[in-house]
Amino acid sequence: MSGGGTAGPEGGRIEDDDHGDDDARGGDPAGLRASLGGLTTRGRSFLAAGVAAAGCAYVLGQGDLLRVGLLLAVLPLLCVTVLHRTRYRVAGSRRLSPARVPAGSEARVHLRMDNVSRLPTGLLMLQDRVPYVLGPRPRFVLDRMEAGGRREVSYRVRSDLRGRYPLGPLQLRLSDPFGMCELTRSFSAFDTLTVIPRTESLPPVRLVGETSGYGDGRQRSLALAGDDDVIPRAYRHGDDLRRVHWRSTARYGELMVRREEQPQRARCTVLLDTRAIAYQGVGPDSAFEWAVSGAASSLVHVLERGFAVRLLTDTGDTVPGESADGFAGSTQDSADAAGLMMDTLAVVDHSTGEGLTGCHDVLRGGSEGLLIAFFGDLDEEQAALAARMSRGSGAAVAFVLDSETWVTGGAETGPLEDRLRLLREAGWTALPVAPGASLPALWQQAGQRRADSLGSGTNGVPGGWS
Repeated sequence: MSGGGTAGPEGGRIEDDDHGDDDARGGDPAGLRASLGGLTTRGRSFLAAGVAAAGCAYVLGQGDLLRVGLLLAVLPLLCVTVLHRTRYRVAGSRRLSPARVPAGSEARVHLRMDNVSRLPTGLLMLQDRVPYVLGPRPRFVLDRMEAGGRREVSYRVRSDLRGRYPLGPLQLRLSDPFGMCELTRSFSAFDTLTVIPRTESLPPVRLVGETSGYGDGRQRSLALAGDDDVIPRAYRHGDDLRRVHWRSTARYGELMVRREEQPQRARCTVLLDTRAIAYQGVGPDSAFEWAVSGAASSLVHVLERGFAVRLLTDTGDTVPGESADGFAGSTQDSADAAGLMMDTLAVVDHSTGEGLTGCHDVLRGGSEGLLIAFFGDLDEEQAALAARMSRGSGAAVAFVLDSETWVTGGAETGPLEDRLRLLREAGWTALPVAPGASLPALWQQAGQRRADSLGSGTNGVPGGWS
């Protein structure tokens, strides 16, 4: 079965010919030899019995036995020839629902087969290739399809491990009515299932930067500018058409929008420590997977509240949006920004670095607004470096995991308390993360601590955080 076509996120459609490879070979002997390899156990047994009977008939001089032997030997060979020359046109399509699913949740894969030829098909066995982490390979037996007929089947996949998993290509197994021969033909298209980290709904707490970076007060002050003071910019996809500045549009000959009516959103940077030396243990319940899930939950939470968000790792790599400042959510829909970052978190892995220098260099330039960090094990040097990261932020919150306690199940160690004290003295709201801790509970706890510190005047930063 040859053919082309590509499969997109919603599942692709391809059209294949069961005889395409055979036609391309022109019925060459190599193709026929490949078909002979599809003989089943029954077919091989018939062929062996026929050859044995013909040999015995020749030795014994029994003509009747020779005819029986020839019949036994010719039947499987005839089935191979007929199946080899069988011409079906079968179109197959696959649709994922949904194409992006959280770890531990199920997705359904819908398969559809269409007989686009004028001839009915025989009995078909359909098989889809899936990675072993998604479950066993699904197999379906399809009844005879009439000309122009259609068959639809579906199966479920589930993975506790995040990642990107290929599905496909589809395989069709053809067999003759006597079960003497089976031939497999493969489609060429495949889809990709993205398993993203689990996310939890976080409790709403007052957001830092709402009073200074986003809201009616800031927008009104900018909107008080006169029409002559407007500094327009070119229209971008997603801009509100009510912001079109028609005088500038007529002057420049292209759509221009009022820059002063663009609200400046509060910023948030979510920092994920991915250093391999900072985590112990593997699997869905490991400390690293908790940190990844926590970062994903934080991203979704702040995006839903109108923040311009950036995902940052210890290496200094970021997942920016379309805006020039590298923060997603301000110039594109929050759903698109969340999808982009979730796709990154679905495949994020341990880094080989040993320090936090890369992310420190990114954070030390300018104000970053809200900073939410998920740290693994910190030695004294890295804790001091992390402490300095809060200088350019309006509020800094750190969730620190002691991965040894996640492996042994023991109590918090003295070094962890020392690292937390160092971060708090530098202005961080730092919390330890015990094995299996609930992020919503820690989120609420951190918000309360932040409010208490601001009320007592120990931090000196106005506003709250979430």
